Amino acid sequence: MKTFASILLAATVIFAACQPGADAASPAIGSEAPDFTLQGADGKTYSLDQFKGKYVVLEWLNHGCPFVKKHYESGNMQALQQTETAAGVVWLSIVSSAPGKQGYEEAADAQATAKKLGSGATAILLDPTGKVGKLYGAKVTPDMFIINPEGKLIYHGAIDSIRSTDAEDIPVAKNYVTTALTEARAGQDVSQSVTQPYGCGVKYAK
Repeated sequence: MKTFASILLAATVIFAACQPGADAASPAIGSEAPDFTLQGADGKTYSLDQFKGKYVVLEWLNHGCPFVKKHYESGNMQALQQTETAAGVVWLSIVSSAPGKQGYEEAADAQATAKKLGSGATAILLDPTGKVGKLYGAKVTPDMFIINPEGKLIYHGAIDSIRSTDAEDIPVAKNYVTTALTEARAGQDVSQSVTQPYGCGVKYAK
């Protein structure tokens, strides 16, 4: 049964796009995914261009967000990360929270959090200025993007079809990320290449 709090949170999702700095348009499906370079929580530098030839998932991350907690505390996000990276997908979790905002972590803390939660991401990338988040028009956490081996954006939207904070909804929801990757690897067009992302507004600097 849904709690009042979860219903209220889901109802406020519509306002997420009004968060500061979240008004940039996302790249169009089928267009070249914008290249970027960010430091990882592991101290290494990562650029999108280095992963040409592979599928890449971008996941906007804020561990203070109840919608993100739904997928991490249940183990759903980690299981998806592990399954897809084992299949050769590059998974980049991007933290665009500004210093002092919910979800912001220094590199060492972000690395410790990833280890504690058992993240299966290829890397946790730190975007404290929000430059990359705004480049992609990321509005909420989680906000999901999939890039194909040719560097084209083939999916943008929600992780799944049920806009809630309740982990009990995960087994009955349609996972859009899994579906998009499965279709793309089979040589098919992604049947739902754009969906409405849900979650907490990205905590950009004002």
